[in-house]
Amino acid sequence: MEPKEIRVGMVGYKFMGKAHSQAYRDVPMFFPDSPKPVMKAICGRDAEAVRQAARQFGWESALTDWRELVSRSDIDVIDINAPSNVHKEIAIEAARAGKHIFCEKPLALSLADSREMLREAEAAGVKHMVGFNYRFAPAVQLARKLVSEGRLGQIYHFRAWFLQDWILDPDFPLVWRLDKSVAGSGSHGDLGAHLIDLAHFLVGDMSEVIGMSETFVKERPMPSSMTGLSASGSSDGPKGPVTVDDATLFMTRFANGALGSFEATRFAAGHRCTNAFEINGSKGSVKFDFERMNELQVYFTGDDEDVQGFRRVLATDPAHAYMDAWWPAGHTIGYGQTFTHEVVELLQAIEANRQPIPNFHDGIKCQAVLEAVELSIDERRWVRIDEL
Repeated sequence: MEPKEIRVGMVGYKFMGKAHSQAYRDVPMFFPDSPKPVMKAICGRDAEAVRQAARQFGWESALTDWRELVSRSDIDVIDINAPSNVHKEIAIEAARAGKHIFCEKPLALSLADSREMLREAEAAGVKHMVGFNYRFAPAVQLARKLVSEGRLGQIYHFRAWFLQDWILDPDFPLVWRLDKSVAGSGSHGDLGAHLIDLAHFLVGDMSEVIGMSETFVKERPMPSSMTGLSASGSSDGPKGPVTVDDATLFMTRFANGALGSFEATRFAAGHRCTNAFEINGSKGSVKFDFERMNELQVYFTGDDEDVQGFRRVLATDPAHAYMDAWWPAGHTIGYGQTFTHEVVELLQAIEANRQPIPNFHDGIKCQAVLEAVELSIDERRWVRIDEL
């Protein structure tokens, strides 16, 4: 029997648009028992650029009006990976049109907007998913398994850091990710959101936070063009203010008693994409770094004393989540495959008539922590999550 087809329309065609497109194209080849995504239409504001993206990525058609996309009767899912300031409006209209929604993180510019998106999705009875792709690395899934099965014992510490350096040059242009009105926040909402979601996924809910942040470069040249994490502009031209954080650090207490520390920065020279965490428990520890995404470092206190130490587990065998779909044991996968796994979860959830995980509830939990940290920074105090 042929797999069920699920028709997709996508808003966004740059960095995340390419990642999501590759995921949809991977599914039929590597997960043939999953529902088949049909890439009906891609949407963006620049007519020629979005037409080129449609040809390059494999979409049937291209549009410049997202409202037209949402209203089409031949589309089941709206995929939103445009900048954060348009997530809310598109998602709400998609829900009202009866479309399932796949929305990139952070869910919206504010907690209030995120909650409104969830209310609309639930009122419409549609499926909703938020794009926390790092959950879907097999090594992260293994870490989750070790924690949930109690093999690390009582969890004491979760520490995480997401370090980049792509705006280290003060003459790097003022891209949209540095504009609060479009992005919502800087490293905190872009990078820190992933760390927060991983903490929720691996350890549990947080009860209170305290943080600090800094904007190291206060103004930058205006861009002449931008795409993904690259841009061009003249250092001699006009400049505009940077209205987001360059770095944010915070500490947390988890509801289960564990302690957590988080660091997100775009000013860590030499770090291209160091998304890492360590969990310490009464029976062992795990360490993960996405720059070596197929590996998990694992330590158990119960090992014989003469061989105690962190062991390198290569999470590429069929024993690990998703890996039976890919290559022979020992052959690694990459960044793009986390999106493939994410899309498989979405498609299978739609077919099974259940909510995918992570969904808008998880996006709201993340947004609550983001805003609690911001309130903590503004008021220079511990902030409880349930204050918001």
